[in-house]
Amino acid sequence: MIKTSTGPLYLIFFAALTAGAGNGISLVAFPWLVLQRNGSAVEASIVAMAGTLPLLVATLIAGAAVDYLGRRRVSMISDLLSALSVAAVPVIAWVFGVDAIDVAVLAGLAALGAFFDPAGMTARETMLPEAAQRAGWTLDRSNSVYEAIFNLAYIVGPGIGGLLIATLGGIDTMWVTACAFLLSIAAIAVLRLEGAGTPDREHLPQVWAGIVEGLRFVWNTPVLRTLAFVDLTATGLYMPVESVLFPKYFTDRDEPAQLGWVLMALSLGGLVGALGYAVLSKYSRRRTIMLTAVITLGVAMTVIAFLPPLPVILVVSAILGFVYGPIAPIYNYVMQTRAPAHLRGRVVGVMGSLAYAAGPLGLIVAGPLADATGLHATFLALSLPMLLLGAIAVFLPALRELDRSPEG
Repeated sequence: MIKTSTGPLYLIFFAALTAGAGNGISLVAFPWLVLQRNGSAVEASIVAMAGTLPLLVATLIAGAAVDYLGRRRVSMISDLLSALSVAAVPVIAWVFGVDAIDVAVLAGLAALGAFFDPAGMTARETMLPEAAQRAGWTLDRSNSVYEAIFNLAYIVGPGIGGLLIATLGGIDTMWVTACAFLLSIAAIAVLRLEGAGTPDREHLPQVWAGIVEGLRFVWNTPVLRTLAFVDLTATGLYMPVESVLFPKYFTDRDEPAQLGWVLMALSLGGLVGALGYAVLSKYSRRRTIMLTAVITLGVAMTVIAFLPPLPVILVVSAILGFVYGPIAPIYNYVMQTRAPAHLRGRVVGVMGSLAYAAGPLGLIVAGPLADATGLHATFLALSLPMLLLGAIAVFLPALRELDRSPEG
């Protein structure tokens, strides 16, 4: 019998915290470096899109890599490559001068970092069921805390990012990002957990066939297919808000710290919501929680579209994060309970890649629209379809599967 221990679970939590914090710093630093040059929302959209476009393919490959190479190994390799991609910003500035850090360079490095990140996230998520079992935790509880930790990372990351930009500048801030990824590597390096090592590849199909197998499994599972398309649409509508519109709004006002506060408010609400899900799941249906989140997201984005004073934006952002915090634990639970162990990485990869697919389209539209019509009109152009998505989701029958056991 395997001895109960929370050690592996806590190591995964710590790795998620540090890697997520690194990504949170980048979330502020990359668009700030672009907007500081000429204030162009179009160029900020190009860099933001460069940071999301590779995710569609990379997440598919990441899922297969996790199943083929092993969860622990992929997590460490991914974080090392991510650290190198962000450390390249100050290295290039030191070798070639600050002027060498132009939009093309930032877009290229953002793309490289984005290409490596999904593998690490997928690897950590796929280790949760075994770590939860070792700790004697339920999946709902472990997913709730994991996503709360991830939201905490996006409180620490953007907050530190905004402060560091104000003190050190955007380029030197990237050193902190690289160090965060190295801490994640250190945590996973000492992790020992069943199912996290090199898998038995004897019965695994070739990589492309394995990806197709994961796609087929998601498509043939109604609840997974429906969740994927709901998440795809919501991501496409919301991503420009955080990646372009908020940075544009606060850059025009020369308020980097305030941008960090807004992103922190989103993550703080998400932290409380994700932690609260462990309790809320005992009293409320998963479907009800998810529908509430999607509808509230549309309402909150509509309020923000009118560009109210900063305190109002902070409160609405915190509420938005709170209601949306439980969604990721629900998604994780469904993937972990519906997918067999040998397919888990590819199913997580497929779901993640579909969620990212609409992001570049939203960014392509949002940047030029913001420059041409202003932030108010662009916010409305994104928030009204989000309200429509919430209304449609109420009538999707597959979402009723969220509250049925996997065997049912």
